[in-house]
Amino acid sequence: GVVACGGETWVDTQSGLFVPPHRRAIGMVFQSYALFPHMTASGNVMAAMGHLARADRESRVHELFSLVNLSGLEGRRPAELSGGQQQRVAVARALAREPKVLLLDEPFSAVDKVTRGKLYRELADLRRSLAIPIVLVTHDFDEAARLADRMCLLHRGRVVQTGTPQDVLARPATVEAARLVDLKNLFAAVVRGHSEKETTLDWSGDSIAVRPPRLDLALGCKVAWAVPSTQVILDRWDAREREGANLLTASVVEVVSLSEATSILIDVGNGRLLAMTVPAQFARRTHMAPGAAVAVALRPEGIHLMATEEDV
Repeated sequence: GVVACGGETWVDTQSGLFVPPHRRAIGMVFQSYALFPHMTASGNVMAAMGHLARADRESRVHELFSLVNLSGLEGRRPAELSGGQQQRVAVARALAREPKVLLLDEPFSAVDKVTRGKLYRELADLRRSLAIPIVLVTHDFDEAARLADRMCLLHRGRVVQTGTPQDVLARPATVEAARLVDLKNLFAAVVRGHSEKETTLDWSGDSIAVRPPRLDLALGCKVAWAVPSTQVILDRWDAREREGANLLTASVVEVVSLSEATSILIDVGNGRLLAMTVPAQFARRTHMAPGAAVAVALRPEGIHLMATEEDV
């Protein structure tokens, strides 16, 4: 393959070109941060400043520490810093190389949830101030959705899908991609009809409308369809007011409280289970509990179809 950045080619396997990693203008933040334990925070950052004159390094360190919100901690060693502070030192060291690209290898996996939220905001601010691409490796889809402009889904060394996080997470290109992003509401159906307005599916005897229509799908063909939890409307009393939606009756199987949200699993018959998340306040107000009868509306515009020959 070829690795190029900013007009420079660093790797070209066909021509045999291979620029050694230390000669590439890359800033790298490792998952474990890889800070030198015997050096101070400023010493760790200066270790990446071989391209600068010694007289210029200290002022540059102060600039970088201000950029990553670490001013005043230059003299501490890694063991005297919290996980979040160590991560900021690692980012400052990566930027000290004046990189053309910044690579982040699961940089938030070693910190607690509260610290992670703060670092998300700081990285978002930092990204806006840097005129370079940032490549982030993560297994956390919420993290990718929060931080990325563009997302690349990899599986066993293959690119499965690229696009905006919204497209990849809510509109996967294949069944494989849907499973990789853990899209829980994934089902099989058969195409039964088309109109100018919508495509109709047969889902184990229930008619499901999908908008806009998918005229490229032949009548009678098997498809996989998915619906994100945000496109499922749950109403304990009556969903008829949800005009144009696919209406189903169901019973609650499981209710799990998740601080500000509640995860609900419902049975719509014939062993078909739908997963969704509702605000915790709604779940409390409606006394949502296993066994409760509910009405469900699936928004036709929120249903995503994928051609498939396999059973889902």
